[in-house]
Amino acid sequence: MSRQHKIPVIIDTDPGVDDIVAILLALASPELDILAFIVSFGNTDLDASYSNILKVYKALAREFDENPAHQERFPNFSRSAKPILARGSSAPLEGHLHSAQYFHGRDGLGGISERHPDLNITEASLTKDHPQLTLTDKPGVDVALELIRENPSRSITYIALGPLTNLACMMQKDGDLIRAKIGRIVCMGGALDVPGNTSPVAEFNFFADPYAVKDLLLSTKPSSGLPLDRFILLPLDITTYHELPFPTYQRKVDPSFDSCLSPSLAAGKSPLVHFTSSFLERTREIMLKFGKDAMELHDIVAVWCAIENPPGREVSAGWKTRSRVFDIERTGELTRGMLVVDRREDDSAYAPGANRAEVQAELERANLPHGVWESTAVPAQVETEQEPTGQPAAPGVLCAVLKSPANALIITHSAQPVAESSQNGTGMPKEDGHVYDLAAQSNS
Repeated sequence: MSRQHKIPVIIDTDPGVDDIVAILLALASPELDILAFIVSFGNTDLDASYSNILKVYKALAREFDENPAHQERFPNFSRSAKPILARGSSAPLEGHLHSAQYFHGRDGLGGISERHPDLNITEASLTKDHPQLTLTDKPGVDVALELIRENPSRSITYIALGPLTNLACMMQKDGDLIRAKIGRIVCMGGALDVPGNTSPVAEFNFFADPYAVKDLLLSTKPSSGLPLDRFILLPLDITTYHELPFPTYQRKVDPSFDSCLSPSLAAGKSPLVHFTSSFLERTREIMLKFGKDAMELHDIVAVWCAIENPPGREVSAGWKTRSRVFDIERTGELTRGMLVVDRREDDSAYAPGANRAEVQAELERANLPHGVWESTAVPAQVETEQEPTGQPAAPGVLCAVLKSPANALIITHSAQPVAESSQNGTGMPKEDGHVYDLAAQSNS
C-alpha cells in the first residue's frame, strides 16, 4: 500500500503492557502511516514510557536481524518513514499524579528491566540518529500540533491510548487548529455501564486525568471543546470483551510461556516472542488473581477502530456508535474519574448493577414496554431546596458499542487473521471475531 493511501496517525501513549501490543498491531498494519509517538505519564512515568517505545524497536530490530524475511510483516518498521518519538505530559492538568504500576510494573512492562536485563536499552539507543525513529527534545504537544498543521486538512487520526493530558494541552495551545484540521480522534477511556478497572467506577485513563476529559469532552462552550462529530470513544463497555487468552498465546506463540516463576529464556525462540513473553509473565500473574487467564485488549481495540474507520467516512460496517451524555467526577473521594450518567433521562443507559439480559427477559415476560437498552421506568426526580433550572441538552459523545457480545478481537501473534473458533470473556462463541497474530514467528 502506497503511503498516500495510508491513514496518517499520531499515537498518544503511556506504554504499559496493552499499549505495547497495540503498538505492535500498528506497526504490523499496512493501512497506517505512523507519524509520531507522543508518550506521557500514565501506566508508568514519562521516562519509562519513552524507554518502552525504544524497547519495542530494539526487539523488532533483533527479530529482523535473525529473521530478515519477517520484516515484511511489519511494514511500518522502516528506515524510510521514521516516526517521531517525543515526550509529552508528565502529570495531569490538575490534582494528584497516579500511575498503574501495580498492574504494569514500575517500568510499565511488568518489571522486565530487572527480570530480563537483556531487553533493556543502552545509552547508544538514546542518540538522535536512531535507525527507525526520529528522536527529538521538542515537546510532544508542539510536535503533534506541527504535524496537524503541516499535513492535509482532516487527514490525521489521533489515537489516544493513555490519559488525555497531551491532547488537552494541545487544545489549550491551539484549539482552533485542531478543530479545523484534525481528521478523527479515537480514544480508549472511561466506563459507562460497566464497573471501572481502577476503582469500582473509574477506568484508569480517565481516572489519571479527569480534568483533561472535562476540558475536552464536556466544555460548557461547545466552540471551545473537541469536534465531537470526529471523536470516537472506546470505553471499557466495548474493550473488555476483547482479550488475549494466555493458553491461546501459549499454544500458538510460545509453548514455554508461564509466569514470573518461570521467566522466559531467549534460547530457542525468536527475539520478538522472547520480548512479548517477558512482559506478559507478570500480566498473567495479576490477571489470575482477578480470576481470568487472559489479558484484556483495551488499547488494541482502539488501534483496530482507527484502522477500520479512517477520517472523513461514516463508521464502517461491523462498528456501531451511540451518542452518550455524561459528566465526569474530578475530585470525589471515591469516584474520581467516574463517568456520571443521568439514568433518569438517558434512554441509552441501563441501570447500574443490573444484568441487562435478565432485566430484558423479565420485562418481556411481564409484557412491559421497554427499549433495546433498558426499562424506561425511572423514579420521579426529587429536588432539594430549589426547582431545577433548565439547561440545554449536551451534544453527547460518540461511543463505540458492541455489535453483539460475541464480536471479539483476539490477538495472538501474525499479520494475517488466524482461522480459529474461540470464545470471549463472556463464555460465548465468537460469531464474527478476528484473531490476529502479530509476532514474526508462530509456533502453530
